[in-house]
Amino acid sequence: MRTGLVYHPAYLNHDTGAMHPECPDRLRAVLAGLDRSGLRPALTPVSPYDAEAAWLGLVHTPSHLARVEAAAGMAWGGNVYLDPDTPVSPGSRQAARKAAGGVLAAIDRVVAGELDNAFCLVRPPGHHAEPNRAMGFCLYNNVAIGARYLQRRHGLERVLIVDWDVHHGNGTQAAFWTDPSVLYYSIHQYPFYPGSGAADERGAGAGEGTTVNCPMAAGCGDVDYLNELERVLLPAAERFRPHFILVSAGFDAHLDDPLAHMRVSADGFGRMTLLVRDLAARLCGGRLVTVLEGGYDLDALAASVNAHVAALSGQGP
Repeated sequence: MRTGLVYHPAYLNHDTGAMHPECPDRLRAVLAGLDRSGLRPALTPVSPYDAEAAWLGLVHTPSHLARVEAAAGMAWGGNVYLDPDTPVSPGSRQAARKAAGGVLAAIDRVVAGELDNAFCLVRPPGHHAEPNRAMGFCLYNNVAIGARYLQRRHGLERVLIVDWDVHHGNGTQAAFWTDPSVLYYSIHQYPFYPGSGAADERGAGAGEGTTVNCPMAAGCGDVDYLNELERVLLPAAERFRPHFILVSAGFDAHLDDPLAHMRVSADGFGRMTLLVRDLAARLCGGRLVTVLEGGYDLDALAASVNAHVAALSGQGP
């Protein structure tokens, strides 16, 4: 498989302050892990764009974009907090635009047939960012922006978003709540932050039924996740017939993660990736882009991303 890797040093300049779990060392740990495993040389580097306001505005309101820009401009000498968990630093403006722009660049390469798939090693993460507010470490909703970009830039009407971050992607759900052209599937610990993601949250109006939530009790592991993906995601995707698949690839369901209570292993994430990669091969010509969300134990994150990328690129067992 021709697998791309999106990364840029600007992602390290999103300074969240001392002791914040969403820190630059997350990306450093992943890169070191890819180097140690020998996976990185086989990946095609993809340079991110600086996402233009026009693309960000397909998901976010003008007032939200202005709020993020203003916070970054006021943050000299310290952080400005957009919510209790979500700091902004002077380097956050470029990092956030390149995080969203990294997804757009990966999409372009995959749609053009230059890559089979890609993993976007970006920060800040995105799936908690709602159209009109930042929250949960997230400034812009990278995956949601990518879905709209696929539709507007490339004319790919139906997009499937698979979200296996341990926290429910309230921002992504909100972006597509009434939209039947995006199937949003989330498997997550529940009840848990941010409080949304019950099974009866299914969308509204024309979008009723294209939001699919799979809440999971604390303590679930590899078998539980794989069974639920096979039971719910596969038939939903077969009915939907997407033209492209995006994954909010959070790795905080790992058994060693300090912010959650699940028991997924690195190998489990690899097997989940294979399932989605095979789904993309069956339904949409293999077109698949995955985007880093959570994962806060550095060793667990590095091991999980290694398994993920090995599965994407066909270098796994």
